[in-house]
Amino acid sequence: MQTYDVDILVSGGGVAGLTAAAMFGQAGFSVICVDPTPPVTERDVQGSDMRTTAFLQPSQTLLEEAGLWTRLADEAAPLQIMRIVDAGGAVAEPRIVKDFNASDISDKPFGWNLPNWLLRRELTAHLDAMENVTFRPGTGTTTLFTRTSMAKVGLSDGSTVTCKLVVAADGRNSPMREAAGIKVKTTRYGQKALAFAVTHPIPHENVSTEIHRSGGPFTLVPLPDYNGLPSSAIVWMEQGPEVARLADLPEAEFETAMNERSCQLFGPLKLASRRTVWPIINQVAERMDGERIALVAEAAHVVPPIGAQGLNMSLGDMRVLRDLAVARPEGLGDAKMLAEFNRQRHREVQVRAAGIDVLNRASMMAAQPLRDLRATGLNAIYSMAPVRKLMMQMGLGARG
Repeated sequence: MQTYDVDILVSGGGVAGLTAAAMFGQAGFSVICVDPTPPVTERDVQGSDMRTTAFLQPSQTLLEEAGLWTRLADEAAPLQIMRIVDAGGAVAEPRIVKDFNASDISDKPFGWNLPNWLLRRELTAHLDAMENVTFRPGTGTTTLFTRTSMAKVGLSDGSTVTCKLVVAADGRNSPMREAAGIKVKTTRYGQKALAFAVTHPIPHENVSTEIHRSGGPFTLVPLPDYNGLPSSAIVWMEQGPEVARLADLPEAEFETAMNERSCQLFGPLKLASRRTVWPIINQVAERMDGERIALVAEAAHVVPPIGAQGLNMSLGDMRVLRDLAVARPEGLGDAKMLAEFNRQRHREVQVRAAGIDVLNRASMMAAQPLRDLRATGLNAIYSMAPVRKLMMQMGLGARG
């Protein structure tokens, strides 16, 4: 049985886990990253992740520091305006349109959008070039044994990793979180999300658009042009049975449905990818630290895809964890470091998850009086400039 001895084991090879491995490798630590499922790094193949990730300003800075941004910049679509559309009237058409412009608070866009399948491709290529980082796709974590001075992790191929810190980035059903005995609180909405890409005749002009009617938001996020046409990624949230119905529709019927739901703000939408379905939950771990283990990303928190908060919260976890590790490398993974990580991150995660829960419930409203109340609230927030700016700053993570 082979044994590896490294500073850090990252459990999970999704976007979050691969980014964590790159960040800690760039900081000079020896890292092994494992995942039981090899990443799918092509756009139009079975299993590819058709969701996208909007890296907000603080996250983009973190990617630069990790040496990753040069690989990603040319493929990223900037997000200059966040547009909120209320289409909750008796007829499915816009009745309120409000733009939140990044220029009100910054000389940069709110963020930059990238497809998840492309992120996996570029991140794995980056790790391959790092001498102090090993990525082992097709291998998962199975057991966790810890002492105050070290952790020993068993892998699915029979090998063992001895390390100072385990970073659990292994998803909402995290095996490392379960092995550490850390519980979670889960809220289920009965929602699912369809994720896919479209082309459209009207350019998006770097505007990310959330259309609210009922069931959840219908969000169009800018992508670079595809086959010579303007393109956007869509996340369409609805109740589970409705998502199942939509996912099974023939392409022409599905396009009719999505064009009605989109209010044709960018003209007729044309499906430009497979349709993928994702469950929507709100989940927060009771704490983000254990003996020699830190929970990050969906192992620690899962939120509905509203306001581009999910992965940006995850990168906030990693920033704090990296900074604590770099500030006191001799204490890597010890109780003092991990308690401070939990102190800095857990409360903020709880607050943001609660806020997103409120927004999601508002977006699901089906009764007309409640939809009217939601529209009134949007008008009120937008009309107060200081409140509007505060909301934008909080969305970026500039204010906790």
